[in-house]
Order: sequence, then C-alpha cells, then structure tokens
Amino acid sequence: MAVSVRRTAGIYAYEATLRRGGFGLIAGADEAGRGACAGPLVAGAVILRPGRAGEIPGLADSKLLTPLARERVYERILERALAWSVTSVEADECDALGMHHANLNALRRALARLRPEAEFALTDGFAVPGLGMPSLAVWKGDQVAACVAAASVIAKVTRDRIMADWHQRYPEYAFDIHKGYCTGLHTERLEAHGPSPIHRWCFDNVRVAGRLTLGVIA
Repeated sequence: MAVSVRRTAGIYAYEATLRRGGFGLIAGADEAGRGACAGPLVAGAVILRPGRAGEIPGLADSKLLTPLARERVYERILERALAWSVTSVEADECDALGMHHANLNALRRALARLRPEAEFALTDGFAVPGLGMPSLAVWKGDQVAACVAAASVIAKVTRDRIMADWHQRYPEYAFDIHKGYCTGLHTERLEAHGPSPIHRWCFDNVRVAGRLTLGVIA
C-alpha cells in the first residue's frame, strides 16, 4: 500500500491517512534496549483512539522526553489508548536469536497481544515480516507517527522500571543509572565485576569482560 504523508503534517497524520484509506484499528510498535548489553529487549504496541479522543498531551519520541515527562505521558497513554501491550525478550534469548531477530520477535509478540487486534501496523525504521496484517515501516516513526511514539514510551518506561528492579539485585553495576547501555560507567563496572546473569554475551564487550574476570573462553 502506498501512503503519502507530509513530514510537516503533524504526529497524528499517519493514522488519519490510513483511516481515510479504510483501516480502523492502526497500531504502532517500537522497542527499547536494542543497543544495551544488559537486560531485556522490550517492545510496546499501541492503538490510539481516532480523533481528539486519541490525542495524548505531551506525546513525543521517548528519547526526546525527560524521565519525568515520560512517566506522565505513559500514564496518559494507559488512560486514553484503545489498546496497548508490552513484551520482553530476556538476555539469554537475545543471545540465542541475535539482536535483529530478537527485535523482530519482540515486535511481533507485542502486536499479537493487542486486543482488539490491529488491522494495520506502523513500525519504526524497518519492516517486520510475518505480522499477518498490512504494515508500513516509517523512518523515524517514533518522531512522526503518534502510535509509534506511544509504543516507544510504553517500551522505554517499562524497561527502565525493569532495570531499576535489577539494580536492587545487582547494585554493583549501577543499572539504575545507565539502564544496561554501554556507557563509560557501565564499562567500568563490567570490567570490575564481570558479566552478571542479565548481560548479553552476544556483545563483544561482555565476552571480553567475561574472559578477563571469569576466565571464560567466549
């Protein structure tokens, strides 16, 4: 399906255009944590209500919002969305599948869990095969399509909360600060303590730290 939407048309324009094309239930899907070397990959999916009822005050790409603003928008999405879902792929499954396939699986699962079921899916950046519905990959979708932005917020807030919980179990890694991403602080703690059970061995830095601190041949 060909969809033409001006980039300046506003964040709700993709859904409005698709509804005019006959699709009533339009879902957005996005993930959080793909680039992290620890913790789960989390995917969210959201169907917003049509018209003003589905407009979310303050909605934007989760990466452009402060943590406090994300929490506020998250609560508004839960209150106003027609449907939403979230799913996670744990570190060991990321290792088994590889990050790209783990990402695809997470997005498929999140979309499949929506009730009511979506009639059309918008995904951020790249196509997701095997959805069982028409779909469209939108470049920078979390910035230009409202349902994708909402999914990015759901995924990001959920994952941040998961990593804060993991910090309680493994405080030496400071997961509450870097959320498992490959920051300088995380690198320092990883090299000092070696990989934890939630680190992803498919990342080179984790394998190197494992060899150095645990004597593991990876």
